Amino acid sequence: MNNRLGIYFASFLVLLALASSMLFVVDQRQFGVVYALGQIKEVITQPGLNIKLPPPFQNVTYIDKRLLTLDSTDTEPMLTAEKQRVVIDWYVRWRISDPTEYIRNVGLNEAAGASQLNRVVRNAFQEEINKRTVKELLSLKREAITADVKAEVLDKVRGAKPWGIDVVDVRITRADYVDSITESVYRRMEAERKRVANELRSTGAAEGEKIRADADRQREVTIANAYRDAQKIKGEGDAEAAKIYAESFGRDPQFAQFYRSLEAYKASFSKKSDVMVLDPSSSDFFKVFRGQAGTAASAPKK
Repeated sequence: MNNRLGIYFASFLVLLALASSMLFVVDQRQFGVVYALGQIKEVITQPGLNIKLPPPFQNVTYIDKRLLTLDSTDTEPMLTAEKQRVVIDWYVRWRISDPTEYIRNVGLNEAAGASQLNRVVRNAFQEEINKRTVKELLSLKREAITADVKAEVLDKVRGAKPWGIDVVDVRITRADYVDSITESVYRRMEAERKRVANELRSTGAAEGEKIRADADRQREVTIANAYRDAQKIKGEGDAEAAKIYAESFGRDPQFAQFYRSLEAYKASFSKKSDVMVLDPSSSDFFKVFRGQAGTAASAPKK
């Protein structure tokens, strides 16, 4: 009885192992490729549970069906139309569209396709960059370069032996001179910027001197005009004052003489420390103080 139970249990394990070797699941991100004695028997593109013969009659492998990215890893410089050495970094977006053609003409996994695609894309870039100048490479014509490269790569992978892949996009991420000449380019750029800066400084200094000279000229003209107008007004005022004085003094000569003497005293003794040494008895300066102003004014002239 125990032996029969052991046989049943062993048979169940064998059937379970056989069933597990015959069943396989294809993920929605993959292609399932079924091989029969080394030949492709079926390619399963839809996800789900599938059945095959147990090994070694049939085997299954999986290939990624998602959009893949290939980044450049080669740092070898390329020559432009001017024989300038530049380094290009790029990337390619691609996917496997026909697993059968891919396995027959490229390889069994994604790495094989990436390796061959890297070589084709680099050769296409080298051919296109040889036709272009550095200015075109750094300008808006970069889009035209990548479009031409994509067209060349598609022609290659869709040729007599199709690769079973589709190239979705090709882009340049960096374009630069090689390290040996990058430093000299930076030095030339720095010298050019310094030259422009010095030119702008000298132009600014000349403009500043011109503005200052014009401002000084305008200031001198303004001051001269103001001084001229002031002297004119002052002369007119002095003339008017002299006219008024003459009219006033003509009416009362004694008062005029008295007033002039007071003005002379005021001007002579403007400070407390002012001292004047004169003989009051013989000097006409203090005649007003001695009450002789009227006498002196009425005395006949000799």
